[in-house]
Amino acid sequence: MSFPLLTATAVLPAVGAVATAAVPAARRTAAKWLALAVSLGTLALAVATLVRFDPDGARYQLTESHSWIAAFGVRYELGVDGIGVALVGLTALLIPFVILAGWHDADPLETGSRRWRPTQGFFALILAVEAMVILSFEATDVFLFYIFFEAMLIPLYFLIGGFGDRAHEHGEQAAATQRSYAAVKFLLYNLVGGLIMLAAVIGLYVVAGNFSLAEIAEARANGSLHMATGTERWLFLGFFFAFAVKAPLWPLHTWLPNAMGESTAPVAVLITAVVDKVGTFAMLRFCLQLFPEASKWATPVILVLAVISIIYGALLAVGQRDIKRLVAYASISHFGFIIMGIFAMTSQGQSGATLYMVNHGISTAALLLVAGFLISRRGSRLIADYGGVQKVAPVLAGTFLIGGLATLSLPGLAPFVSEFLVLVGTFTRYPAIGIVATLGIVLAALYVLVLYQRTMTGPVKPEVSAMPDLRVRELVVVAPLIVLLVFLGVYPKPVTNIVNPAVKQTMSDVHKTDPKPDLEAAK
Repeated sequence: MSFPLLTATAVLPAVGAVATAAVPAARRTAAKWLALAVSLGTLALAVATLVRFDPDGARYQLTESHSWIAAFGVRYELGVDGIGVALVGLTALLIPFVILAGWHDADPLETGSRRWRPTQGFFALILAVEAMVILSFEATDVFLFYIFFEAMLIPLYFLIGGFGDRAHEHGEQAAATQRSYAAVKFLLYNLVGGLIMLAAVIGLYVVAGNFSLAEIAEARANGSLHMATGTERWLFLGFFFAFAVKAPLWPLHTWLPNAMGESTAPVAVLITAVVDKVGTFAMLRFCLQLFPEASKWATPVILVLAVISIIYGALLAVGQRDIKRLVAYASISHFGFIIMGIFAMTSQGQSGATLYMVNHGISTAALLLVAGFLISRRGSRLIADYGGVQKVAPVLAGTFLIGGLATLSLPGLAPFVSEFLVLVGTFTRYPAIGIVATLGIVLAALYVLVLYQRTMTGPVKPEVSAMPDLRVRELVVVAPLIVLLVFLGVYPKPVTNIVNPAVKQTMSDVHKTDPKPDLEAAK
């Protein structure tokens, strides 16, 4: 029996979460180092998974299958395709940076605090989220996926509500109220989506007789499993609604700005760069594979919602006063591009969407973590409280600029390639949608450059005149992310080689081929 690499990649952070929480309260620093070591071990296992994965091999590789709840056909089934393995790698890559960036975020404010192990709990919850996200990317049993899709909400609820941002303009009491509101709103939105999905999961079992993604998809492809048109559409909508909440897609997005605004910067990265990718990933893995005809039926409406997300998110980002809420609305716009690429039903669009998930995770992590370092120095999230930072902290300002330029998809940085592929893939099949979506690029340049101008340039405000530049720990967090942004911006082939075969198989599932170029029109 081969080594269960996929299980090990998820179990290590789960065990690490328990071990970190069990560290004695007086040894907070030991808990931090333990959490960091576990995250690095998980990254090593994820790298081993990438090395063993053969892009030209079987669709699902490193598979594991064990009976679990035999009476209901539920199995512990894991397997990764090119899309899943890329996102497992992204998750494992970002968590060590999240932990390092949040090194002091859960330290007690007062000496001798008697709060229950705040530091240990903070890092244990981060590792718990990592374990559940990785299992969500690996699960090929629909019911198993659903369990971890929902279970990750619990540690995130406590991370938002119990370890929120200390930089609040209205004082600690108001901050606690806002954190509680944001955490509850996050939980309720996602629980409602999950309950609707549960009804669809049960419906799928009634129709298919099992929860195995591979078996159901194969039966659908060879015609041995037929779904009535109405049944397939209702089941599709049940799955898609939950994924659209998680992504999030307009108009189900309103929990994200609250959750990101009230979280610490590392937790905000965990939410938007890692957890939200589960929603868009699941659209590719479950919606398109299990319900191909319903996916094509819903495509026009979904594309319209995606374009609204792109424009709406960018417009609201332009008008934001809060740095983290600006990044939150920018992310809503970016998720619109990802969903548009998925449902453009072209290989360029879906490859671009998958690459966008990876690149958005890296670029948003870089921008948000630098923003977090900035906010922790000044003690304010308001853009108006900054000015002239580049004169007193040039390295901080420079890394902030690179993160911002990546967010607006500047050529030469990683998100440009993915956004370009999404737009090309969309335009070849839906030219009007592609043209309107390009407005999001113009607005992105506006909100990013205005943010940089107002915070980093101009006269030095007295409150930032003594601001220190990035420290060694902070440089260790930011520098690798910037290197990756540049590397994948000029050489995206390592990622595209992994994801493209999986994209071709997904296109085959929905019986779609790329539109042929109109040579007569080209003349």
